[in-house]
Amino acid sequence: MLLNRLKEIVGDKNVSNSASDICCYSSDASRVKGRPEYVVRPHNSEQVSKIVKLASENEMPVVARGAASGLAGGAVPVRGGIVLDMSGMDEIIDIDIDNLQVTIGPGVVHSRLNETLKPHGFFFPPDPGSTAMCTLAGLIANNGSGMRSVKYGTTKRYVLDLEVVLADGSIIRTGSRTLKMASGYDLTSLMVGSEGTLGIITEAVLKIYPLPRARLVILLSFDSAEKAGGAVVRILSSGTIPSACEILDSTTIRALKSYDPSLDIPDAGAILMVEVDGSEGAVSEASEMVKKVCEGIADDIRAAKDEQESDRIWAGRRIVGAAISRLDPLRNRVYVGEDVGVPIKKIPEMIENVHRISDEVGIPIMIYGHIGDGNLHTGMSIDMLSEEEWDKLHRAADLIYRKAIELGGTVSAEHGIGGARSNYMELEHPTSLPVMSLIKKALDPKGILNPGKLGLDK
Repeated sequence: MLLNRLKEIVGDKNVSNSASDICCYSSDASRVKGRPEYVVRPHNSEQVSKIVKLASENEMPVVARGAASGLAGGAVPVRGGIVLDMSGMDEIIDIDIDNLQVTIGPGVVHSRLNETLKPHGFFFPPDPGSTAMCTLAGLIANNGSGMRSVKYGTTKRYVLDLEVVLADGSIIRTGSRTLKMASGYDLTSLMVGSEGTLGIITEAVLKIYPLPRARLVILLSFDSAEKAGGAVVRILSSGTIPSACEILDSTTIRALKSYDPSLDIPDAGAILMVEVDGSEGAVSEASEMVKKVCEGIADDIRAAKDEQESDRIWAGRRIVGAAISRLDPLRNRVYVGEDVGVPIKKIPEMIENVHRISDEVGIPIMIYGHIGDGNLHTGMSIDMLSEEEWDKLHRAADLIYRKAIELGGTVSAEHGIGGARSNYMELEHPTSLPVMSLIKKALDPKGILNPGKLGLDK
């Protein structure tokens, strides 16, 4: 019996097929659902290898899961099978400051890594809004990023080497501990962003950076989100690269003020939160340039008084996704159509089109996100008991996705495709999706690794 064989591998307490566990592991933060047959909690790569080998022998799906903070159904077992709860593999294995790297288990929570690195004067730059809960293997599997990707880039820039369990149970290393490598296929980059469809990450070697000596947040107010988008183009064209550049539209601002009235955020059609970092001299020079290029387009420009105020501003930004529910207690936030990315110069046009879609469909849409790298989050909330509003939601999301692709962008800049956006992969990648499918078949011929995702095996 498969249940007994799984218990032999990880122990009785680390395997479950109870109704309560099956229910708890059937979803993430998205609307995608799927019921596993077994929940297994491994504690090392050898156990993962044995479980995957057993699953392969039985042609049973295997889905790796960390904190289930994903917004696209990436860790949801849409075709049943085994869910591997990787959160117990949470050891920070090695901090190697001399070589600018750390080695971690897949279940390490993002914020915990940076808290551990801070006394050493270093940090792991990708900065997702879910820092307090998301696990690093999940961040790697989705190539997540967050608020500081304008300057520091996405997660793939920081992954030096991975230990990965393949679909037959074999264990491979994909890279090296050097800061650059030019030998053979880049298997590390192949695994980053593959959402567990090609292998299961059991260890990662990550590059780390020294903490900047100074940081400063500048708040810029505008009478419209379109003008804020134009200001971003000006800032980046000036040669100034902020560490972060966030937009909050008027609806988002109202939601935040309702959630926390003490937040000192100006009322405006939109605001930009621009952070510059580096040496004190570099921060001063960059902040002056931001102010200079935005004069005449911004209604108000002011800088945070100190680090504590900056921290409060960022804390407010992190809860935007939840704050929208304060605007109308009868409506709930639904994470659909929420993660598009477009080329920088197309930002004002994309914002204008989101407003048009909102009016056309008849559903309020708030705009926020990492505008400095073209990543816009479009937040929609509905009365979940209304069939009509569900129809409006899906119609609006479809129009947003298609417009992003039309503008040369993507349906997901950081949250992943999972099962929520798989229908758009062919539209976005008409020539390369068949190549992705060939890679999937080569590494996972039985199709057991996170099937039903990325549009690879419809």
